[in-house]
Parts: sequence; C-alpha cells; structure tokens
Amino acid sequence: YVDTGSPTVASSRSWKSMEMEIQSLLEKLLDINDAMSRCAASSAPTTSVTQKLARHRDILHEFTQEFRRIKGNINSLREHAELLSSVRDDISEYKASGSMSPRVQLLRERAAIHGSIAHIDDVISQAQTTRATLGSQRALFGDVQGKVKQLGDKFPIIRGLIGSIKRKRSRDTLILSAVIAGCTLFLIIYWLSK
Repeated sequence: YVDTGSPTVASSRSWKSMEMEIQSLLEKLLDINDAMSRCAASSAPTTSVTQKLARHRDILHEFTQEFRRIKGNINSLREHAELLSSVRDDISEYKASGSMSPRVQLLRERAAIHGSIAHIDDVISQAQTTRATLGSQRALFGDVQGKVKQLGDKFPIIRGLIGSIKRKRSRDTLILSAVIAGCTLFLIIYWLSK
C-alpha cells in the first residue's frame, strides 16, 4: 500500500499469485490424500493407517478453512482500503474543484448527467425486454389454456371424469371431517364424564 491507502498494482499481483499458489498446493494436498485413501483401500487397512488418513483429512480441512478465512479477511481489508482511497480522492477532487472555472464545473456536471442518462436508458431497455418476454409468456399460457378448454369441450367424458373426481374428493373430505369431529366430541364427553 502506498501513502494514499490504495493498493498498488504490484501488491495486487503478488497477492493474486500467492493466492493461486496456495490454492494449487491445497489441490495437490487433496490429490495426495485421495491417492493415499485409494492405496489404503487396495491393501488391508489397519487401525493406524485409517487414523493417519483421518488426521491428514483433518489437516487438509483445517488448512482449507484457514485459507478461506484469511482470504476473506484480506478481501475485506482491500475493499475497505479502496473505499477509503476513493473517499480521499473525492475529497481532494472537491477541494481542487474550488479553483476550477465555472465552465469546467459545468462540463463535469454535464458528463455526470450524460452518464446517468445512459444508465437510465440501459435500465429502460432491460425493462422493455422483460416486458416483451412476459407478454410472450402470457400469450403462450393463454394458448395452452385455450387448448385445454378445447380438449375439454371435445371430450365431454374427460370433463365428466374430472368433475366426478372433484366430487368424490370433496365427499371424502366431508366424511373425514365428520369422523374427526365425532371422535373429538366423544373424547370431550369421555373426558368430562370422568
């Protein structure tokens, strides 16, 4: 890190190379553990061998967890440093803008507005694409519903079968409800009579 708090390109590259190196070493250790497990499985495994394999798996798990934890900490520290450097840059830019001419300030404001308009155009185009997709899906579902209705009209037997299934289901529900209510009533009467 330099004095401004922003990470230098060299430190970022060295961190990435170290990260890739550690990741490759962890993958090699995983491959070695798998190879040891296969060798132990092919021979007659003893208690000491299985304990050593379990210990090696535990060590690999600990190393992996520690690497993920440190990687997360470093990433959060880098994001924090980048945020601080951007804030410092904004503050210094604001201080420097006091000496700018009104024309330069207006040009900067115009560029910012143009960027906002471009972003809004992107959002609107995405919304229009989504609307078109939803419209096509609605038309597709309408077609499917119409075809199902046509099938029901063409085959009144199927419609009658579906209706009888619904009636039987509702009748079964009523019978089950009556049985549960009766059992509950008898249980309450039995409990009160004691």
